[in-house]
Amino acid sequence: MKLNELQDNPGAVKERTRVGRGIGSGKGKTGGRGVKGQKSRSGVAIKGFEGGQMPLHRRLPKRGFTNIFAKDFTAVNVGRIQTAIDAGKLDASATVTAEALKAAGVIRRVKDGVRLLAGGELKAAVTFEIAGASKTAVEAVEKAGGKVDIKGAKAE
Repeated sequence: MKLNELQDNPGAVKERTRVGRGIGSGKGKTGGRGVKGQKSRSGVAIKGFEGGQMPLHRRLPKRGFTNIFAKDFTAVNVGRIQTAIDAGKLDASATVTAEALKAAGVIRRVKDGVRLLAGGELKAAVTFEIAGASKTAVEAVEKAGGKVDIKGAKAE
């Protein structure tokens, strides 16, 4: 195969319908726009327009902001960890890190780190080395005989 022989599979690319090209095409005359009115004309953009009345998106007060420094953690419940240990995907004797969880298929992507939550029950004594954990999750791990070492979030 050569670069000049590359082409799409048959039927992969659909040709666009040319509207307003004669009555015989089935898309002639009004070209799929219906009849008359503002929306049948060209140059119309009326997404939030309310006929001159102050639109809803401008009537409502502004509130809050988006923190551009917020970390996006992947949440994992202790019950999900126990399931992975029972299935033999995670080694309870080794330290559980974000990479180990990804390799075991517990999480899909690490994002800014992993945060441990207290959903479910943990029976195995496991040592965690992760970016964050809830208070109840730390208690659950320590009750099972493990420990949680909270490292800084993943570097950018």
